[in-house]
Amino acid sequence: MTPVRTAVVGAGMAAARLARQAMAQAAPGAMEVTLYGHESYAPYNRALLAGVLDGRYTPDALALPTGGAVVRTGTEVVAVDTAARTLRTDTGDLVTYDVLVLATGANPVLPPIRHLHSTLAGPDSGRELKDGVHAFRSLADCVRLAEAARDAKRAVVIGGGVLGVSAARALAALGIPVEVVHQAPHLMERHLDDEAGATVRRALEGMGAAVYTGNRARALRGDTAVTGVALAGGHVLDCDLVVLACGVRPRTGLARAAGIEVRRGIVIDDTLATSAPGVYAIGDCTEHRGAVHGLTGPAWAQADVLAARLSGAGPDAIYTGVRGVARLTAGALEIAAFGDVGDTDGDALRLADGTRGAYGSYKKLVMRGDRLVGAILVGDLAAVGELTRTYERGEPLPSSPLDLLTPLEAEGAVL
Repeated sequence: MTPVRTAVVGAGMAAARLARQAMAQAAPGAMEVTLYGHESYAPYNRALLAGVLDGRYTPDALALPTGGAVVRTGTEVVAVDTAARTLRTDTGDLVTYDVLVLATGANPVLPPIRHLHSTLAGPDSGRELKDGVHAFRSLADCVRLAEAARDAKRAVVIGGGVLGVSAARALAALGIPVEVVHQAPHLMERHLDDEAGATVRRALEGMGAAVYTGNRARALRGDTAVTGVALAGGHVLDCDLVVLACGVRPRTGLARAAGIEVRRGIVIDDTLATSAPGVYAIGDCTEHRGAVHGLTGPAWAQADVLAARLSGAGPDAIYTGVRGVARLTAGALEIAAFGDVGDTDGDALRLADGTRGAYGSYKKLVMRGDRLVGAILVGDLAAVGELTRTYERGEPLPSSPLDLLTPLEAEGAVL
C-alpha cells in the first residue's frame, strides 16, 4: 500500500489535533502526515501561554501529541503550487504532496500607534519593535516576555480582550505594576456585557492592576527602548515594558499567493475543502459560511471532521459550524462566555454575588423562548459544562432556568 502523503502547513493546536486523530483512525501504513511549523517549538497548547509567563508552566509542559506524525519545526512553507501539488520551504526544499492542509493560524494585529518601532538607524530601521515592546501570541513571544519581565519596573498592556486580560493577570502575579489600556467601554467587550466587564475589572484591580477603559494608546515614548505610552487624552503612562494584545487576523498570504479563494479568511466549505483541488484548511486561518472564529472549539471540530474524512474513518463527515466558547481560567479569575450575550429580543436572567470568591461573581443567561441563546459566567464556572451542552444541543430550558446555575449561597445576591 502506498501511503497518502498529507502535508500540513502549520503546527499549531488545530494541526496537532488533525495529525493525532488522523493517524489514530487510518489503517496502518495508509497515511504519511508531515507538519511544517515556522516556529522553533513543536506543537503546544496556546491557551496556556499565560501560565508560562507567570511561571506556572515550563514551555515543555505545553507540548501536544501528534500521533506519530513528522513535525518539521523552524520550517516555513513559502510557496504552494496547487496544480503540481508541490510546496517549497524557506530552505529551498521542494516537496510533493497528495493532500495539502492549510493550518496557518493567525497573526497578531499591531495597533495603529505612533512610534511603535525603533528609530535606530540601519537596514532594519522602521521594522523592529522598540526594546521592551512585545506581541503576545506565540510561545517564543511568551518566553521573551517572561525574560524581559524579570527586570521590568512597570508594564502597560494595550488591549483588554481575552489575551490582554490574561497577560495583565500574569504580570500582576509576578508583582509587576501593570496598567491596561483598552479602547472599548469595558473589558472583553466581544464576549462580555458591561456588568461582566466590570467584574473582571474589579478582579484585575484587586490583583494590583490599573485599568483604563475608553482610552486609546496614541504613541510610544522612547527612541530605541520604550519609556512610556501616551494616551489620546494626553496622559502618559511611564513604563519599560509594553505588551501588545490587540487581537489577531487570519494568516492567509500563502493561500492568496497560490490562487486559493480568500475573503477575511481562507474560504472553506462543509468538507473543509478550499477552492483548490486537494487542498483543505482548518483553524484560525479559515472562513466558513462567512464566519471567522478564532476559538479552540471550532478549530478542533474542524480538525476532527477532516481527520475522519482523510483517514477514511468517516468519509461523509461534514462540518456545519460549532458554537465556540470563549474561556479564560487564570487562578482566581475564571471567565466563560458564548452565544449572543447582547440579544435584546430575548429575556435575560442575571445573578451577581459580591461575596463569592475574592472578587465576586456574575452570571447571565440570555433566553429566547425556552432556548438558551447565550451565557456569561465570571468568577464561578461550576455550571459551564451543563450550560454549554444545553446551548450546543439546542435543548429546551428547564421550567426554572435557575436550575442550570449553581445556587448562590451568599445573602444579598442581586436578581
